[in-house]
Amino acid sequence: MSRQPAIDEQTPQAMRKHLRERSLAARAAMDERERTVASARIRAALAGLLADIGARRLGLYWPVRGEVDVRETVGAWLAQDASRAAGLPVVTAPRTAMTFRRWAPGAAMTDDAYGIAIPERDERLQPDCLVLPLVAFDQAGHRLGYGAGYFDRTIAALAAAGQRPSVIGLGFERLRCRTIHPQPHDAPLDWLITEAGLFGRDGGTMRAQT
Repeated sequence: MSRQPAIDEQTPQAMRKHLRERSLAARAAMDERERTVASARIRAALAGLLADIGARRLGLYWPVRGEVDVRETVGAWLAQDASRAAGLPVVTAPRTAMTFRRWAPGAAMTDDAYGIAIPERDERLQPDCLVLPLVAFDQAGHRLGYGAGYFDRTIAALAAAGQRPSVIGLGFERLRCRTIHPQPHDAPLDWLITEAGLFGRDGGTMRAQT
């Protein structure tokens, strides 16, 4: 009977896997009051940042697994200016960049292959700003997602076309770590928002914005 090769638990891949599992467990363990208060602070900071940076076409996400729900915030942002638009990501094929379908509150929705809601109408949108959920993040502004790399591929594809969007990451302070063990394909954040406030990229670190 052949034996499976031993797994080196010190490889970046293994460390990232363990970090992802710990962070998801930490997020799931938040009590409802803590989550509600923290989420409200994050949404308020996001509303202010979107106004400050002048975003026009926003890519957001449909919240799952305890992520911060920003749909109401984005809906209010859309209502302030008819020229603004927002879209939700759609996975069209494995290991490829995602596309975005235009979304607004009340839009007809369907489920994708992963059971995540997407707009039923396939009206494409190319975002100039992305709002991403964080499984974990570090002080250098690197984010850890669920491991499939779809947002990283999407950012890379837009950048290659000369249209890299501003990237805003949203997460809870308990998900902050020393390092996510970043890999060459990881796209860094431009902005980070937690319940502790707004952080902007300054060289190789994220600094609190006043």
